[in-house]
Amino acid sequence: MELGRYLEIDGQPEVRFERTYPHPVERVWAAISDPAELAHWFPSSVEIEPRAGGTMRFFDDPYAEGATGTVLAYDPPRRLAFTWRDDELRFDLEPVEPGSCRLVLTNLLSERDTAARNASGWTICLGELAKVVDGKPGDGAHSEANMSGFQPIFDAHVAAGLPSGAAVPDPRR
Repeated sequence: MELGRYLEIDGQPEVRFERTYPHPVERVWAAISDPAELAHWFPSSVEIEPRAGGTMRFFDDPYAEGATGTVLAYDPPRRLAFTWRDDELRFDLEPVEPGSCRLVLTNLLSERDTAARNASGWTICLGELAKVVDGKPGDGAHSEANMSGFQPIFDAHVAAGLPSGAAVPDPRR
């Protein structure tokens, strides 16, 4: 399991992940920007107005109320950034060799104590994303299997020094 990294840049807390996929940038871009594909790995259902300044709508997350965000960057197939509640998410893609690409997911945090929780959730989500881009059926971010595995991932992030203290999801919910 690849853990997220915690950083503070100019006082802004963030968790960051880097993953390399044996797929072209365009394939991974579709998985991170198409609501039909996001539904298989992202923590909520999404509607997106695909342009900078567009609206994003988040719904059907069993652990959070629905929300509306703003698309901050929409540059296919390289960059997608948007607000989600009080946080900001950035997805940056770059080719690394023929047929492969690197995804950098950055979650700029509104609260430092959410780092371990959010990093654990993104670890699960990125595992599901890997299945999606490989064309395999996923379990979904909130599946029973993934939620039962949340606590060990959370504990590993806390042990790695990521700030914690925010409420964590209850998998019995």
